[in-house]
Amino acid sequence: PLAAQAGLRMLQAGGNAVDAAIAPAAMMTIVEPCSNGLGSDAFCILWDGQKLHGLNASGCAPATWTPEYFRARHGADATTPPKRGWDSVTVPGAVAAWRVLSERFGKLPFADLMAPAIETAERGYAVPVIVQQKWRNAAALPELTTQPGFADTFLPHGRAPHVGERFAMPEAARTLRLIAQTRGDAFYRGEVAAAIAAHAKANGGSMTEADLAAYRPEWVEPIAQNYRGHTLHEIPPNGQGIAALIALGILEHFDIGAMPVDGIASQHLQIEAMKLAFADVYRYVAEPRSMKLTPAQMLDPAYLAARARLIDPGRAQDFGPGHGPQGGTIYLTAADASGMMVSFIQSNYMGFGSGIVVPGYGVSLQNRGHGFTLDPTRDN
Repeated sequence: PLAAQAGLRMLQAGGNAVDAAIAPAAMMTIVEPCSNGLGSDAFCILWDGQKLHGLNASGCAPATWTPEYFRARHGADATTPPKRGWDSVTVPGAVAAWRVLSERFGKLPFADLMAPAIETAERGYAVPVIVQQKWRNAAALPELTTQPGFADTFLPHGRAPHVGERFAMPEAARTLRLIAQTRGDAFYRGEVAAAIAAHAKANGGSMTEADLAAYRPEWVEPIAQNYRGHTLHEIPPNGQGIAALIALGILEHFDIGAMPVDGIASQHLQIEAMKLAFADVYRYVAEPRSMKLTPAQMLDPAYLAARARLIDPGRAQDFGPGHGPQGGTIYLTAADASGMMVSFIQSNYMGFGSGIVVPGYGVSLQNRGHGFTLDPTRDN
């Protein structure tokens, strides 16, 4: 509710849908810290009234990362980067997303968009039920609670906050003020960047100020899939939104509409379609420049028809690698009277991400790097 109010506040001040998305995105780093933070990634699809735009703000790996780097640090049999800690952290893109969206499409001064989040971070808020449940569960995981900075920030009084208990993040308020004053520059090339790099160095990480300074979000062309009179748009790889498009292309070959809504037969087909989709996503989706298959090939109608024929309406199957990791993501959307619409995801990837929190600045960092593989035969 506090994030929604921040968005409404921007509209009432004369802002547009982009302003009404950025202010809640900043607020959500404070009021939903399980699923996102100042060190998150972000993805946006925006309709400006005439054209669709995509923004991929998932950051790059630190320059030192190679398969050999991880095997030297985590053993010759390591198959992926670790789930938590500094060696799971890629450059966070959310703050850069806020800046470029504001510069290209926003109406209000950038600092105004940070104001509600700064106020709430300083004043605190009453922890709500669902957030507290996720927080409490995370507080039982040593893989998180032992990470540098986690307990000091997220376990006040040595535990997760209770439902309705006030929780404040004054250190994050400090960072948000710096972001507001510099339009995000402090996060990538200033005081906050220096603190992130120093914390990495002190705790065995390899992210540097140069890694942060070199980062730029990518404007991308959304990919699409038609399904029974509707068109669904997603951000192209390296994101996994293409899985939804693959599944719809498969389901086009079944008459879902003739089945009871949410009935077993309908649910079964949708689950099997998503399993088929993720089997391809986890095998082929990567940084686009290293993918052997293009999104167009993955969405080829003849190919999806062949995949649809693999589904047995009466039996669940294992179609290949990968079930999605249990994670935490926030979603928000905003629209205004002009017809501008924003669809926005901001995520720490898994719950509380890497578990790393930069002291003095309240920057909790995502663990997107865990999604890489060290298998030289894989695109990713």
